[in-house]
Amino acid sequence: MVHHITLCKLQPDVSPEKLEQLMMTTRMSLLKIPEILSVRCGKNIRPDAEWPFFVALDFESLEKLAMTEDDAIYMKFVADVLRPHTTDRLVLNYEMEPGKNVKYS
Repeated sequence: MVHHITLCKLQPDVSPEKLEQLMMTTRMSLLKIPEILSVRCGKNIRPDAEWPFFVALDFESLEKLAMTEDDAIYMKFVADVLRPHTTDRLVLNYEMEPGKNVKYS
């Protein structure tokens, strides 16, 4: 299993209300993609945090992650939700099964 985390820095004009809307839109959009096993997103508890917003997705394999990155719904989410409202993103991918070679997942 692959855990995909995106940490986001927000545009200065993103209000707390807008961030709540982004969280709701994230869940509604990404849950439509069958390759995604789970969607989690949230806001940092500290309002002055460097990375105030995150999106975490679980996939069965690296292949399913790659399929999602080419999915029209995902590309629209990135274009309409992430890019216009963030200034920077840090993407991290983790293998969640001890001893498994990610090359073969």
